[in-house]
Amino acid sequence: MIDDPYRDADLVGLYDVDNPGGEDHIYFRALADEIDARTIVDLGCGTGLLTRSLVRPGRTVIGVDPSRTMLDYARAQPGSELVTWIHGDASALAPTGTVDLALRTGNAIMHVSPEKLPSTLTTVAAALRPGGIVSFESRNPACREWERWTPEATCGERVTSVGRLREWLDVTDVCEGRVVFDAHNVFPDGEDRVYTSILFFRGAEEFQRELEVAGFTDITWSGDWRGGPVEEGSRILVFRAVRV
Repeated sequence: MIDDPYRDADLVGLYDVDNPGGEDHIYFRALADEIDARTIVDLGCGTGLLTRSLVRPGRTVIGVDPSRTMLDYARAQPGSELVTWIHGDASALAPTGTVDLALRTGNAIMHVSPEKLPSTLTTVAAALRPGGIVSFESRNPACREWERWTPEATCGERVTSVGRLREWLDVTDVCEGRVVFDAHNVFPDGEDRVYTSILFFRGAEEFQRELEVAGFTDITWSGDWRGGPVEEGSRILVFRAVRV
């Protein structure tokens, strides 16, 4: 049984409000067009905002996510009928060797534990055709962004479709790149719905090693969505690798 990390139907509709399409979506759409991708897999597709925008005539787009709540929301959006939705994680991918592009956006790869990362990348490689591309982004651990996820720095209130919410983040554990934090959502009636997330921060060299072992080559990374170098203040690492 797959645990649903985003199981609150009241809050799932706010995901696209908090994570609208931006430079990341532009990057992935351009990459798909650049390599003339005919089959695309969006792993950790969430509400499918990017997934649906990848649809083109003659192109097959597949969205995969472990959250049934997220997928139910995605299936209810305009254009969802043009996407194949799969409930699961990377292990749900068939080793067809035919996929042109596999992507993970929204820092989704950070939810993959060190124990599961090797098999995840190997499974993706088996789904891709020779010369197919995997691309994803991850937060740069050098920025130590979790140190700013304090109740004082993140607390705020806003009016939403489910009423006025008071929200904040609270990091509860940090150990060797593993960061555990609680997201608090206080509803108008005072109920505090707390959702715990675990993220794994990895440097570029660690990703490079794991990608090579999984059968990828031509591994590159940049410090922003425009291909800029990784600098001291780079908040993200954007990766691209080719399946051997």
